[in-house]
Amino acid sequence: MSTPTRTDAMLVDREGSIGWITFSNPARRNAVSLSMWQALQGIVRELGEDRAVRVIVVWGAGEQAFVSGADISEFDELRSSRETVRAYDSAAGQATEALRHVGKPTIAMIRGYCIGGGVSVALSCDLRIASAGARFGVPAARLGLGYEFGGVRKLVDVVGPAYAKEIFFTARQFSADEALAMGLVNRVVPDDGLDAAVRECAQSIAANAPLTVASIKTLVEQACKDESQRDAALCREVVDRCFESEDYVEGRTAFLEKRKPVFKGR
Repeated sequence: MSTPTRTDAMLVDREGSIGWITFSNPARRNAVSLSMWQALQGIVRELGEDRAVRVIVVWGAGEQAFVSGADISEFDELRSSRETVRAYDSAAGQATEALRHVGKPTIAMIRGYCIGGGVSVALSCDLRIASAGARFGVPAARLGLGYEFGGVRKLVDVVGPAYAKEIFFTARQFSADEALAMGLVNRVVPDDGLDAAVRECAQSIAANAPLTVASIKTLVEQACKDESQRDAALCREVVDRCFESEDYVEGRTAFLEKRKPVFKGR
C-alpha cells in the first residue's frame, strides 16, 4: 500500500479501487477514542466521494485486535453524565451510520479482538471476514452501561433476537466459529490467510458493475425495513439507473465478445 494519510489514530489509504480504513491504536488494542469516532465519519465521507474507490475495507492495526471497544479511560470525563453520554453516543452513532450507509460495499477484516464498539463497527459493514483466532463480545453488562436501541437493532438484524440476547446477557467472548454459526460473520479463514481472502473478495467486488452493486446495497437495505417504510420509488430508480447506464451496454458487449467487461460506474 502507498503511504497513508493520518488523522489522529485513524488512517485512510487507497490501493487501486480499494479504500482502506485503519483503526490505528495498537498499544490499546485499537480501542476507540472520541476523536477517532469523529475522524471516522470524515474518512468514510471522503472515500464515499472518491469515484476511483469501489470497495472499502475496515481493519485494525497490529496483530491483537480489530477494535477492542471504546477507550474506557475516557469514560470518567466523557461518559459520566446523561449529557456527556448522549454527546459521546451521538458521535459514535454518526460514525457507524456513515459507514453503514456509504454508497459502496464495505468489508470488515477482523483479526483478534472485536469487542463492544468493534462489534458495532463490524456490523456497520456489509460483509465480515474473520480470522480463525478472532474473538467477539459485547461486555456492556459487565460495565453497567446502557446500549442504544440502534446498536441493539443492528445486532438483532444480523444474528436474530435469541443470539443477541445471549451476547448481551452473558457478556462473554465468542470464538470465530461461534460467530460464524450465529451469522455474525460471513466467513472464517486461517489466521495467515485473512489478508489474501479479504483482498480477493474486495477485488472481485471491485471488478463488477458499481451501479449494480450499489443498487443491491440499497435494495437490501429497503428490504429490511417494514413495508410501510420502504421507498418504492427509490427501489425503481436504482434499478432503472443500471439499465440506462453505459456499463449495461459494456456488460452485454463484453459477454458477446467473450472478454472481461471494463465498468466505469456510469
